[in-house]
Amino acid sequence: MAGHSKWANIQHRKGRQDAVRAKLFSKLSKEITVAAKMGDPDPEKNPRLRLAVKEAKSNSVPKDVIERAINKAVGGDDENYDEIRYEGYGPSGVAIIVEAMTDNRNRTASNVRSYFSKNGGNLAETGAVSFMFDRKGMIVYPASVGDEDDVMMAAIEAGAEDVESSEEEHTIYTADTDLNEVSTALEATLGEAETTKLVWKPQTTTELDLENAQKLMKLIGILEDDDDVQNVTANFEVSDEVMEQL
Repeated sequence: MAGHSKWANIQHRKGRQDAVRAKLFSKLSKEITVAAKMGDPDPEKNPRLRLAVKEAKSNSVPKDVIERAINKAVGGDDENYDEIRYEGYGPSGVAIIVEAMTDNRNRTASNVRSYFSKNGGNLAETGAVSFMFDRKGMIVYPASVGDEDDVMMAAIEAGAEDVESSEEEHTIYTADTDLNEVSTALEATLGEAETTKLVWKPQTTTELDLENAQKLMKLIGILEDDDDVQNVTANFEVSDEVMEQL
């Protein structure tokens, strides 16, 4: 029975991981389709599509899935998505930005409002918290690509604004309009990045204790689980001790 129980637990975890992976693939595919619809279906001629494809590849989205997403746009797919940004506050007043793509604004707005109100937060007006963030391009490389000085030099020469290095990775920030150009230049010197995308970078952060961190993680998890939600960003941080408990 113990062996069966262990196998069942492994299967349950695998099933959950597969579901999370499928949801991620769906969201990345949606971004590719929208980007292809808004511009040229050739990634080399469409910066937004090129970035969407790069992000999909960095998350191991199969080539055929990427091609289907582009062909969906080329084939005149009837689905049209509106891009909407929601802003609000979570536990301890943490600022949260929710980016969504939806074919039904009323459904998405109702769902997001409900998630906030039921999980210790509240939805605010557009612009209520985004002024606390900077829109930036973010490129991430593993630490193994080189030491901090080498990556810093490559980033400066490519036109990046800043580099933050840790034992695990190098995070390179660019102006939002320079992301495509800088990432292309860095590929020539450092190779393909692990992540290349636009982000909301917090200007300041709020440190949370364990209880509020758990509440916020629950809210973010519920938001990210919604099929219409593409990205969730919050200006918080937790200590190493709290992170271990989480």
